[in-house]
Amino acid sequence: MADERADGGYGAADAGTTDDDASDGRSRVRVFAEDYGLLVVAGAFFLAGLAGIALFVWGDEALARSLIDRYGLVALFAIFVLEGAMLLYFAPSEALVPVSIGVLAGGGENVVMVALILAIAVAGATAGQTLLFLLAQRGGREWLLEKPWFRVSEDSLDRFDGWFHRYGRPAVPVSNALLFTRGMLTVPAGVSEMKVREFAALSALGTLVFESWLAAAALLAVELNPFGLL
Repeated sequence: MADERADGGYGAADAGTTDDDASDGRSRVRVFAEDYGLLVVAGAFFLAGLAGIALFVWGDEALARSLIDRYGLVALFAIFVLEGAMLLYFAPSEALVPVSIGVLAGGGENVVMVALILAIAVAGATAGQTLLFLLAQRGGREWLLEKPWFRVSEDSLDRFDGWFHRYGRPAVPVSNALLFTRGMLTVPAGVSEMKVREFAALSALGTLVFESWLAAAALLAVELNPFGLL
């Protein structure tokens, strides 16, 4: 009865029960993630894949422009999720930010919208790459290579595996900041021991650099156009 308070409560016991409940809650979340995590990630990737294939069959760059014009930042985010997951088959990814600046930001006149476009591009691409990272982490390298929607050949993946083993974590943002290597370090990072949060931060950093260069190029093109140089 030493724990009994004057009001008849049992403070230490109650606190212990609360801690146990919180621990049980975290345990249940962890068990669910371990048992069904791959299924959830694969399901999300399957839906993204269906969208990517449908857009590949019926879409083109004009459709991307039309979707961005009609649905704005929501469409831009969804398209960048496909880009990050390496499922963007119907439009060149390097055209997305310049097109969005032209369609949504009045060619750069709306500076706030330009900043929002960059933020949405980084968020969407990072979400897509993180999905692929989790799929690689849980499904494994060989499992991915067997999938028809995974467009990276084994030889290319071997080469980028070598990059990751040689340069380590800095290779993730550096590769994401370059035109022809964007996303190629996602799977090597996923099958390593890198944590999800660390990968997402490095991925976002590289994407921010890449999309900022594209935005700067688009704004420069708008500035030069009145002089008849384009």
